[in-house]
Amino acid sequence: MPFKASDSVLPLTPISFEILLALTEGERHGYAILQEVESRTGGVLPLRTGTLYRALARLEESGLIAPSDKSDDERRRYYRITNKGRDVARDEAKRLADQVAAARARKLLSGPNEP
Repeated sequence: MPFKASDSVLPLTPISFEILLALTEGERHGYAILQEVESRTGGVLPLRTGTLYRALARLEESGLIAPSDKSDDERRRYYRITNKGRDVARDEAKRLADQVAAARARKLLSGPNEP
């Protein structure tokens, strides 16, 4: 039995998950996504523009995000999370929560707010 189904997008890369998290709060253009990820992660997950746009292309190809009709500047392309993207992000969050629960059970983490 394979580790994951060939059509599965899980597990997501940390960058893909962070992009989906950023888009759950609304439509954003690429630079706003980059700023949100850097702000949320405190710079722990360095995100360069080339990496961001490759990840956006993969997420769009997978149907997890889609271009938005929103436009306040013709040079900016806005993205929105799709229903499939929201479902996948939710599944990834559950997968990560299960890993954290396993780490706590093995005494690697002792409390909900402890690293």
